[in-house]
This record gives sequence, structure tokens and C-alpha cells, in this order.
Amino acid sequence: MLLYPAIDVLNGRAVRLLYGKRSEVTDYGDPVECARRWVDAGAQILHVVDLSGAFGEASGIEKIIERIAKLGVPVQSGGGLRSMEEIHRRFRAGADRVVLGTVCVEHPEVLYEAAEKYGSAIVAGIDAKDGKLAVRGWTEIADKEAFEFGCEAKALGIADAVFTDIGRDGALTGVNVADTVKMGETGLNIIASGGIRGIEDLRALKASGVYGAILGRAIYTNRIDLAAAIEEM
Repeated sequence: MLLYPAIDVLNGRAVRLLYGKRSEVTDYGDPVECARRWVDAGAQILHVVDLSGAFGEASGIEKIIERIAKLGVPVQSGGGLRSMEEIHRRFRAGADRVVLGTVCVEHPEVLYEAAEKYGSAIVAGIDAKDGKLAVRGWTEIADKEAFEFGCEAKALGIADAVFTDIGRDGALTGVNVADTVKMGETGLNIIASGGIRGIEDLRALKASGVYGAILGRAIYTNRIDLAAAIEEM
């Protein structure tokens, strides 16, 4: 199982949010220094999220990704991508894979075009609350079933998806293994996100055949030793 250390960037800083709420933020410093820390621990890929962009604000994420990409490991990045031009810019900045979420719901034609142009470098971002898709930095719930969207993404040729149970994100309450496994029935390779609190969660995901897992607060607070987890997984 592949582990993706997360670097969520808000106002140029690496942060963690509780349940995705901007009011519940913890600052962990320079995102590039965080990235270097995870690379030194053995990370094989990094998951960089533009929270400022997701909230509809100016972000400057491209310059940060350029610096992170120079560390020598692949970068998967999402957040705030609403058009093909923004997707192009993210790739030009050095992202190897781009995660699309809100735009898939609001402008599905962008997902079609991106999937056609970039193929397996496009990852579906499936953020769910009570089975429905959450969009715009999780501030709105769309009238669309998360599982249905996963099936549509697979039909377009998308291979991988980040699945986040937003009711658990940043809360260290334990990962939602059942819904993660269920999302895998779409045929997508599922990267679990949200609520992972310890190595036991990772073991449960791996035992269930889950493709990957994003690690956030658990590694920032040393509940999970990233180097040891990478070795075990």
C-alpha cells in the first residue's frame, strides 16, 4: 500500500484543518520544509493540496510546488482547480498527478477534456459526507452520490481516486474502512483519506486491499512514524 504524506497549504503555510473547517486550523510551518521532512523519511510521493484555491482565494501554489518538486519525488496535487488552464499550470509547476474534485461536478466537461489529455495523471477527488459529494473546499454538499461519481470517473478512463470521509478528516477518529472498500467497487484504485490515527488503521486498509492512504495529522503529531509505516506497508 502506497503512503502519501499530505501537505495542505493555506496562505503559504502547511496546515491541518479539523473536519475541513477553516476556523479549526493548526499551523505546521513552511510547506517545503515539511515536504523535505517526509522525503527524508522515505516518502515515494507527496500529496499537496491548495486550500487557499479550494476556498476561492489567491494562493501562489505553483511556486510552492516548483520548490517541492525539486526534492525529487513525484507530487500529486489538488485544490482550487476549476479550468483547463489552471490544470495546465499545476502540471507546468511540477505536479505529476492532478486531483480534480469540485470542477467535476460543476463543469464535467473539464473532467472529460482533462482525462482525454492527461490520462492516468488525472485523479478523481471524491470527498463525501453521508454518501454525497462535498465541493468548494467542503463548504457545500452537491446533489450527487459519491459512488455514482466514482463510476462515472472510471468510465472516463480514470484509474485512481482519493476518497475522503470529510466527517473524519483531521479528527484522528479512525479511518472509514467500510466506505473506502465500498468505493473500490467502482473499479477505481482507492487512496483512503480522512481520520487515519495510527498504524492499526493502515493495517486494516491494507488487509482490505486498499491501494493507498493519505497521511495528515497522524504524522504531523507523531502518532505514526512515517519511515516505519512506509517500510511496513
